[in-house]
Amino acid sequence: MNTGEGKGKTTAAMGTALRAWNQGWKVGVFQFVKSGRWHVGEQDALQALGKLHEETGAGGPVTWEVMGTGWSWARSFDAADDPEAAAREGWRHVSELLASEALDFYLLDEFTYPLDWGWLDVDEVVDTLVNRPGTQHVVITGRRAPAALVEAADLVTEMTKVKHPFDAGQRGQAGIEW
Repeated sequence: MNTGEGKGKTTAAMGTALRAWNQGWKVGVFQFVKSGRWHVGEQDALQALGKLHEETGAGGPVTWEVMGTGWSWARSFDAADDPEAAAREGWRHVSELLASEALDFYLLDEFTYPLDWGWLDVDEVVDTLVNRPGTQHVVITGRRAPAALVEAADLVTEMTKVKHPFDAGQRGQAGIEW
């Protein structure tokens, strides 16, 4: 799990997804907050690798699913969207994939937010993850990870911001933030 107030949680998890792909694992990325309106460079890269797998057999297959409605920690969601319902449906879908051992590696991007907001039951999520069958790997990203999830995880990294260009009024930069 990559949590904390600093930058790089998703970026680090994407690096792990690349390693999983290189090992021939079936990789799934599930974005729980960002919507399809957000375009991130990692999506292009991993989907290109998934296509390479289909064409040559190199690496493993890649699934990329957007569960979110467009909220981020820096921007509120559209009132017409129902982010809680989207998060619940997204978790139901991931739970089914875990139960059927459909993938080898799951990246649950920004998954801590629906837990922090009470949209998903933390105990049920922890139980599902702890009791998942097989040797599936799950990496979770997001701020304010619940204590029960931190306790259940095998590996937790807390990202701490020391300094960031945003603090000096600089906007996000292509190639750096997305």
